[in-house]
Amino acid sequence: MIPINAVFGFGLLIFFIGLFGVLFRKNLVIMLMSLELLLNGVNILLAGLSYHMRSPRGSIFAIFIILMAVSEAAVGFGLVLSYFRQKKTYDMDEFNELKG
Repeated sequence: MIPINAVFGFGLLIFFIGLFGVLFRKNLVIMLMSLELLLNGVNILLAGLSYHMRSPRGSIFAIFIILMAVSEAAVGFGLVLSYFRQKKTYDMDEFNELKG
């Protein structure tokens, strides 16, 4: 059995790597992949806590988050592809069309 401290440490490590990528990277594709790391870090924490507490609630909620992440990735990559076809760049510094 894996200790709960190791599961929490791994989940938080994945979460903070994703948070770093979302906050400090400028490439849209890398930002979307980092957002997926954020969600996977939360899933690891939920699944580990669910296993530790012997309750299926955390695992069920993790499956729900995975389903939401799949739909978010499909829509997000579709928007990024559409943006790239128009602007020929993935850089967030060039993304100022929505400013009022």
